[in-house]
Amino acid sequence: MSRAFILLLDSFGLGAAPDAAAFGDTGANTFGHIASWAADSGKPMSLPNLERLGLAAAAHDASGEWAPGFAMRDGFTGAYGAAREQSTGKDTQSGHWEIAGVPVLFDWGYFPRDVPSIPAAVTDKLQELTGVPGFLGNCHASGTEIINKHGDEHVATGKVILYTSGDSVMQIAAHEEHFGLERLYAMCEAAFELVKPYNIGRVIARPFLGENGNYRRTSNRHDYAVPPPSATLLDHVKDAGGEVIALGKISDIFATQGVSRVVKGVDNMALFDALLKVEEEAGDKSLTFVNFVDFDQAFGHRRDIAGYANALHQLDERLPEFMVKLKEGDLVVITADHGCDPSWPGSDHTREHIPMIFFGPGVAPRALPISDTFSDIGATLAKHLGVKPLSNGTPLL
Repeated sequence: MSRAFILLLDSFGLGAAPDAAAFGDTGANTFGHIASWAADSGKPMSLPNLERLGLAAAAHDASGEWAPGFAMRDGFTGAYGAAREQSTGKDTQSGHWEIAGVPVLFDWGYFPRDVPSIPAAVTDKLQELTGVPGFLGNCHASGTEIINKHGDEHVATGKVILYTSGDSVMQIAAHEEHFGLERLYAMCEAAFELVKPYNIGRVIARPFLGENGNYRRTSNRHDYAVPPPSATLLDHVKDAGGEVIALGKISDIFATQGVSRVVKGVDNMALFDALLKVEEEAGDKSLTFVNFVDFDQAFGHRRDIAGYANALHQLDERLPEFMVKLKEGDLVVITADHGCDPSWPGSDHTREHIPMIFFGPGVAPRALPISDTFSDIGATLAKHLGVKPLSNGTPLL
């Protein structure tokens, strides 16, 4: 029996990539700077399960530095390494697609930092099509912050909150009850058609609830995304008769292409609960792909170092629940899609190495060389599952 699991810690970078200067990210190091902050605070991080698998060693190989508080130098239990991105951008879709064997070698469109960021040609037409009285924000912003800033006015006037980021994305936020969830989805569908000439990768519906300046986003997020330009690991597994189980926002990122089943979760721990259930159910030749989104959306973009550190501790504490249920023939990789250093200026992603930590009953511990493409991950899993080789990447195991 052969099964594969991708546990993607959204934005968990291990240090600046060689081309980080081109992105203004020289010196960025998501893991290293969180560990330094914790050590300087007098409470060094403790991630014993990830450390035993080789996390700190992989980070050392990527950055040349040992993260403060991590003393283990040998005796690792995983096959560990790091990878550099081949895609031209540091956005969500590029990272996920490249892991699955399809690097993004073209340039996405991005909205400028000028205000308004999204051009009038788009917003005027969107207002005409949907009948909303206007828009709020229309700038680069952190989603949780802009929703709390404009939520009251949105509820009072019906004007919709628009924002973007360093990703190729347009985000539309509205109150589930006062505005309506289906109405928000319909607006995002219309917007997705309008931004196609701008080569924007995604339009994201960001529903929220709450009142009086205290709002929270819900799990009813939905991404309207451009599909991958060619077959990914997901397609190869599904075409070979295997089930592809997408947890969190994975299905949206791949525009449902190659996905057999979708499982949602409101936050990291809900997604981990769902992962444990799927682990019991998944059959032979299955691929389970989970994105733990809170690392990015709740802590990385918000530059919340303490929150990011706490989320890492929570995940590490629960890893044994997952590991004890693994079966012979299972192969797991812990990885990321980009960095989002919470100590870095601004709120955008950072161009960094990502972890490649493979483990499972048949995996021999070893240090892996730094990969020149995230696609080596997908190529390794394709070989393990016995499906058609990917067009990009080299198996590592």
